[in-house]
Amino acid sequence: MFERSKQLFEEAKRYIAGGVNSPVRAFKNVGTHPLFIKKAKGSEIYDEDGNEFIDYVNSWGPAIVGHADDSVIDKVEEVLENGFSFGAPTILETEIAKRIVEAFDSIEVVRFVSSGTEAAMSAIRLARGVTGRDNILKFIGCYHGHSDSLLVGAGSGLSTFGVPSSKGVPVDFAKHTILVEYNDLDGVEDAFKKYGDTIAAIIVEPVAGNMGVIRPKDGFLQGLREICDKYGALLIFDEVMTGFRLIYGGAQHVFNVTPDITILGKVIGGGFPAACFGAKREIMDFLAPEGDVYQAGTLSGNPVAMACGIATLDILKRKKPYQDLDKNTQKIISRVVGLANKYGIPVSGEAIGSMFSVFFREEKPTNYREVNECDLRLFNNYFLGMLERGIYLPPSQFESNFITIKHTLEDIENTLVAVEEVFKDISSGKFYV
Repeated sequence: MFERSKQLFEEAKRYIAGGVNSPVRAFKNVGTHPLFIKKAKGSEIYDEDGNEFIDYVNSWGPAIVGHADDSVIDKVEEVLENGFSFGAPTILETEIAKRIVEAFDSIEVVRFVSSGTEAAMSAIRLARGVTGRDNILKFIGCYHGHSDSLLVGAGSGLSTFGVPSSKGVPVDFAKHTILVEYNDLDGVEDAFKKYGDTIAAIIVEPVAGNMGVIRPKDGFLQGLREICDKYGALLIFDEVMTGFRLIYGGAQHVFNVTPDITILGKVIGGGFPAACFGAKREIMDFLAPEGDVYQAGTLSGNPVAMACGIATLDILKRKKPYQDLDKNTQKIISRVVGLANKYGIPVSGEAIGSMFSVFFREEKPTNYREVNECDLRLFNNYFLGMLERGIYLPPSQFESNFITIKHTLEDIENTLVAVEEVFKDISSGKFYV
């Protein structure tokens, strides 16, 4: 069924590190090889073996209007005719910046970059420049890119300075990052009581997506805002996933909490590499060329990426699809959990906006430690069983699923039919790995 992809992966490993350009693509965690994708349209993708799949990865979030939307293609082709990259300002940068500022009350000025990692790294540098402090606080399981200060793991204790979680990260960099469990407001208070006058910022996914979808507990985000105000630290919302995916705007509007700095990505590029960070003018004026915090990028604000982002945001603003998207993800999770109960499989789930996760754990997790209690063997078999039935899911228990405005009720029903078949197989003792 996937022989061509298997051959292509073996060839890729001869020339590309690990055969992939981002580790999760390798499918290593689920015990198989990746599929090589040839094309995509709407809610579906097609691999090099000619197989068709309903896609719930959607380029890890950007494709909210569906793959290869005709109006987005038209906009991109129009820009391509004028050139690909100039290393100079274009009107397109200002046009998409206007849309972002209009959508977010917390943002007056933005700076574009080419990836979420760049945006998070730059936002932290900016926070340090504004406050004159070195340390940051992040949450275990929240991923903000692979820059050295953020690629850290937890030590021991309720709140702790980080240690490198990857070779190549100097201990001297990691030690400036304090780690606390997500949703643990007491742990944040503890950290600030110890180190508050050294902490430049808290960085958080307002809805976690990189350990699966986990909502903030009631009062958690509000509590972070109050702690930052009390100690003079900045609050950074990493809305790379949630921005324009929960509503037109982001999680800060859903939960009515205003951050000092917002990080956006994925949807604002519509599938091309683009991200940004933004804040009120008095914060952004610390950036060069106005201020002394240096940040730069040759391909930042690439006109093709800006055009794709503009077209994507305009579709979302015009169609206002968020109520239907949320209804569909809630339906998926409700039905999946119901089917799991029917076949005696421990499953819980979470859905918000166009994001959802199925956890192989009876109780819905609230932090990374609890996600780690999921039965990964069950997840791997679920993933492989769904893949055989033409459903393309993220190959990790620790990732969010995404739907688009092109996912039909028929797509969802076909997905749920596949879920029941897989759960029935697992309950009868059949395993795929």
